[in-house]
Amino acid sequence: MSIGQRLTARVRGRVQGVGYRWWAVEAATRLGLVGWVRNADDERAVELVAEGEPAALDSLEAMLAEGPGAAAVDEVEASRGPAAGGMSRFEIRR
Repeated sequence: MSIGQRLTARVRGRVQGVGYRWWAVEAATRLGLVGWVRNADDERAVELVAEGEPAALDSLEAMLAEGPGAAAVDEVEASRGPAAGGMSRFEIRR
């Protein structure tokens, strides 16, 4: 069951091939969020949708700008809206 808000984010930089998606799953799961992360088609971005409590989404959004050690984040575009529900965990999508 999802509650709260939805965070939709696009993270640009050196974020593909550096473990960013796996790192995002671990970070979001620790924060109690549900949703997904995937590589974008342009090879310089990762797309993410997370749902949960606003405070947990705030923490995740701040963490997205840092990423794992091998990443180099140039920009995070994020927006918020109401949670849509229907997700039970945080996962990698292809």
